[in-house]
Amino acid sequence: MRVLITGANGQLGNEMQMLAEENKQHEYIFTDVQELDICDEQAVRTFVKENGVEVIVNCAAYTAVDKAEDDEVFADKLNHLAPGYLAAAAEEVGASLIQVSTDYVFDGTAHLPYTEEVEPCPNSAYGRTKLAGEVAVMQKCSRAMVIRTAWLYSIYGNNFVKTMIRLGKEREQLGVIFDQIGTPTYANDLARAIMAAINQGVVPGVYHYSNEGVCSWYDFTRAIHRLAGITTCNVAPLHTHEYPAKAPRPNYSVLDKTKIKKTFNIAIPHWEDSLQVCVNKLMEV
Repeated sequence: MRVLITGANGQLGNEMQMLAEENKQHEYIFTDVQELDICDEQAVRTFVKENGVEVIVNCAAYTAVDKAEDDEVFADKLNHLAPGYLAAAAEEVGASLIQVSTDYVFDGTAHLPYTEEVEPCPNSAYGRTKLAGEVAVMQKCSRAMVIRTAWLYSIYGNNFVKTMIRLGKEREQLGVIFDQIGTPTYANDLARAIMAAINQGVVPGVYHYSNEGVCSWYDFTRAIHRLAGITTCNVAPLHTHEYPAKAPRPNYSVLDKTKIKKTFNIAIPHWEDSLQVCVNKLMEV
């Protein structure tokens, strides 16, 4: 199959590039904005048609959560309109589409893991634009699959794990929020789940994917430092209100992964096991 991966230079896009080496039964086209501007509707239609694309994986997104509060028009363009263009182009040629979304489509006021049946209720510009993207994709492509994920990190790009390792080495003290609960997701694990969907055949619908287990950002940081061998930095718990941010964050955004596990018969690693794998790779660099 001919698989188009957009946002190829991001965390998830880079992991998909690595996995392509293990899944050589497909032909891959990796693009970022230089090769294909997904905000250009006509360019998307032409590219998909001319390259005989059979599956699209959209890893591109506007992910600057706080910045999106002041830049919702551009965030909407990349998170809502562009996925709609990809979906329409996919439908035109009979291709499937996998759209990556976020836990921010929920306001985080629940106390039980979110299933796919829970009604989304975003309370940030980022969450609103990503939800609009989900709706556009599902409306415009009959073979569309939306995968919501959370707390993504990898050896690539800028992310929480790399930042906490750097700050842990630089500082003696660090304050990290303890009253926001979720689950970290190793981008390599998410990429493997996406590859399983490609290999087995995309089953349309909305799915949730993160690693297994639950923690706060504070717990996550402590684990990062422990696994990275950082012992000189004291990590203190902070309340959300002590660390003001422009965009509200979900206080609880644990995702229920039952549906994706059953549909594609995949096992999901615990977040600490995957974190160990990632930290080990970062220590090798």
